Amino acid sequence: MHFQEKLCFLILHIYILCFFISTCTTFGADTISANQSISGNQTIVSSGENFRLGFFKPGKSSKYYVGIWYNKVSTQTVAWIANREKHVSDKYSSQLKIENGNLVLVDESKNVVWSTNVSSSSSGLDAVLLDDGNLVLRDGKKSELWGSINDPSHTWLPGGKIAYDNRTKEKQLLTSWKNKDDPSPGLFSLELDPVENQYVIKWNKSIQYWISGSWNGQIFSLVPEMRANYIYNFSYVRNVNESYFTYNLYDNTIISRFIMDYSGQVKQLTWLESTKQWNLFWSQPRQQCEVYAYCGAYGACQNSLPFCNCLPGFEQMSKDDWDLNDYSGGCKRKIKLNCGNASTTGGKKDKFLTQTSMRWTSTTSNSELPANAKPQTVAAGSTKECESTCLSNCSCTAYTFDSGKCLIWTRDLMNLQQISADDNNGKVVYIRLSSLAPEVSNGKNNKGVVIGAVVGAVIVIILVGLVLFVLIRRRRLSGTSKAEGALMAYVYRDLQNATKNFSEKLGGGGFGSVFKGTLPDSSVIAVKKLEGISQGEKQFRTEVSTIGTIQHVNLVRLRGFCSEGNKKLLVYDYMPNGSLDSHIFSDKRDKVMDWKTRYQIALGTARGLVYLHEKCRECIIHCDIKPENILLDAELCPKVADFGLAKLVGHDFSRVLTTMRGTRGYLAPEWLSGVAVTAKADVYSYGMMVFEFVSGRRNTEQCADGKVTFFPSWAAGVTIDGGDILSLLDPKLDRNADVEEVTKLCRVACWCIQDDESIRPSMSQIVQILEGISDVNLPPNPRNLQVFVDNQEDVVFFTESSSNQSSQTKSMNSNASSQTKAVSAESSNV
Repeated sequence: MHFQEKLCFLILHIYILCFFISTCTTFGADTISANQSISGNQTIVSSGENFRLGFFKPGKSSKYYVGIWYNKVSTQTVAWIANREKHVSDKYSSQLKIENGNLVLVDESKNVVWSTNVSSSSSGLDAVLLDDGNLVLRDGKKSELWGSINDPSHTWLPGGKIAYDNRTKEKQLLTSWKNKDDPSPGLFSLELDPVENQYVIKWNKSIQYWISGSWNGQIFSLVPEMRANYIYNFSYVRNVNESYFTYNLYDNTIISRFIMDYSGQVKQLTWLESTKQWNLFWSQPRQQCEVYAYCGAYGACQNSLPFCNCLPGFEQMSKDDWDLNDYSGGCKRKIKLNCGNASTTGGKKDKFLTQTSMRWTSTTSNSELPANAKPQTVAAGSTKECESTCLSNCSCTAYTFDSGKCLIWTRDLMNLQQISADDNNGKVVYIRLSSLAPEVSNGKNNKGVVIGAVVGAVIVIILVGLVLFVLIRRRRLSGTSKAEGALMAYVYRDLQNATKNFSEKLGGGGFGSVFKGTLPDSSVIAVKKLEGISQGEKQFRTEVSTIGTIQHVNLVRLRGFCSEGNKKLLVYDYMPNGSLDSHIFSDKRDKVMDWKTRYQIALGTARGLVYLHEKCRECIIHCDIKPENILLDAELCPKVADFGLAKLVGHDFSRVLTTMRGTRGYLAPEWLSGVAVTAKADVYSYGMMVFEFVSGRRNTEQCADGKVTFFPSWAAGVTIDGGDILSLLDPKLDRNADVEEVTKLCRVACWCIQDDESIRPSMSQIVQILEGISDVNLPPNPRNLQVFVDNQEDVVFFTESSSNQSSQTKSMNSNASSQTKAVSAESSNV
């Protein structure tokens, strides 16, 4: 090789080496030193590779921001943003670097658009991205000068805090994005109320519409979901310097985040690698329409898609914003009011459009609302006088006359909610419109206009319908049309394709079969196909109307449904660990579920039932609690499923009559006599199921001698008489269990299966006992424990004096036999 060639080769190697040195932050380093910067596609990654920092574009936006996102999550999820209030246009000529004692972001014009804004004369500064998502500015002694975790945007990371400074009275805020494509501060923020020791959500930093309830030492009183603490470790700190709440994860391999969403709800989410999506742990407020002014001025909210609609006579202020689910701009009038415009309207008076089933203001403190956000009481003795009063005031936009009171709204009409027609809380509101508005036309001398309007409306409806069909179809196929917390109507052919023509069957029961499927966005689903019986339609409607309107970490999430003719399908989140029965009744040693997991499943199931019985608008009785209806997600978190037999009971009532029965072996005694049941029927079923958690077998199981033993009778005797409690344990566990927990579960189970429903505990009492908040005294020995077994002449019972575990054989009497046949005819294993 000639000298010149060698020299060129050396120069090339030196150039490549210099290039790699200058761009070393692209290759996984976690630190920005004083002589380095980030621009373009360069990033830094935390030491454990949990988080990455660099430039990004949110959604379909063309604007660039510097942010921190999850490095191990396949869907880019941003946890923190530096310059959310001022974007940059060119990421290649913008730089994130250390300058004048601060970490700063300079744009393409070399203007500083963001800075850590600390006063420091230290030298040797650097910025390091830690594995908990905290970006830290440090001096030469590695002392922290600033941390991003103390300056949150919309995400509250584990270990972080939303604090109140008790000395300066300054507060940290968790502030929503404006919409999914715009991370600039939105209308909704979360802050700490240090007086009541609670968190509040505010609209526009002024109007409070949700509170967490005071901290009671374990949870915030109005957030019962926090009791599900097998994932999160919560703590609240109050001292002379500050007050704050913080949380951590028991298992650091779990990826979890808490966000102030642009929907106006706070949400706790956990990443499930198996489904490649964020799983909603809980959200508050529970209903979208409980968010203040979510639909803006003259918008009406409803708790189903689409959440917002403009009132008749109004149109969207900004269609682009509405397409991004940002409804805060609200709606505008199509035609200006006549009042004050006599020259253009010929002196005609405004008219009113009747809107039924309306509700307004759901904030926690209506006294905080501005005058135009709530109705004002005025003197009027009738609907006509109320209307006249409103007409005489050009600022009046609507009125209602209810229970002898006249209420009027002035200026923009805010925070209206459209509720179902059968909801007795609905009111009639009269919306003020111009007399020229077709919605209030009286039909005189305008026959041609009316005909033209009708024809035009029909054409518009057809066109809009076609457009919506195409858009929904396209979005459905791309898997992006599902909004969190709302049900989706699927097309049968799409579900047929997703399940490969229903080829992979997960299980089945009396109402049909369940199949595994995969949507185009790679999310895995479980599709229940109802078929073959007349009750399928009823079960379909029941399931959609119950589980479709609620959400809880211990309830299976219903994604949507399909109803095309006689094709009835329900679409759920796929539970990779199947149903509980496949684990506790398995004979395979490698699938043995340890005691700690069983106890947590018993606790989680109880929490789900508390939510159904006490936290929903109406008490929901599940009516078919059994291991087959408890599903397990990837982390073995229990999800109560299969609400096909569920019954709604108003909180003003205590019982409901149902002709359907649950499953034999779990039925409460009162059900056999045909009386109306209460939520205590679920408590009985839960108790019977708990015995199976302990024993690892069915309560009624044939022994080697051909006889059938009834485990709850034996367990009750051992529990009450203080026998060897671990003798009740599943033999596959080899007595490896917490004796106190086994005793506690057995006592709870004995209490649950009392014949007299009034003696049974509530599910909330059970949760408190299992959590150790309260204790359970020695329960009475359950009387008349009975079991009905088809094709068996003899049934073995353990007597009430069963401390010696003696047994006696009894024959079923004719009455019990007839009851068995009756129950069998109406029972179902879904």
